[in-house]
Amino acid sequence: QVQLVESGGGLVQAGGSLRLSCTASGGTFSTYVMGWFRQAPGKEREFVAAIRWSTYYADSVKGRFTISRDNAKNTVFLQMNSLKAEDTAVYYCAADRSTIIQTDTGFYDYWGQGTQVTVSS
Repeated sequence: QVQLVESGGGLVQAGGSLRLSCTASGGTFSTYVMGWFRQAPGKEREFVAAIRWSTYYADSVKGRFTISRDNAKNTVFLQMNSLKAEDTAVYYCAADRSTIIQTDTGFYDYWGQGTQVTVSS
């Protein structure tokens, strides 16, 4: 069983930056596709970014967010720059045991508990 724990969320002003981290325990982290999703109040959970050997981003964050991973530390990161009020959400880390990056939540096998990101305008 894989456990994922996110950290790094918080309150930031518009235009600011935050770095989220997600550390995995159990499983074979280096083989997983790792993704970040977010869910704003009253909205469905949406894809933000994913990484295996390559990276893929939602259009809404492209150029502002960067996903990276450190396989030696079983950790995936999400660097978020130029934050906007519409980025406010609970951010979730997820792991997919397949080899292809997917953007649909249904493909991901393991989920973290989420970390709140609030951007004030």
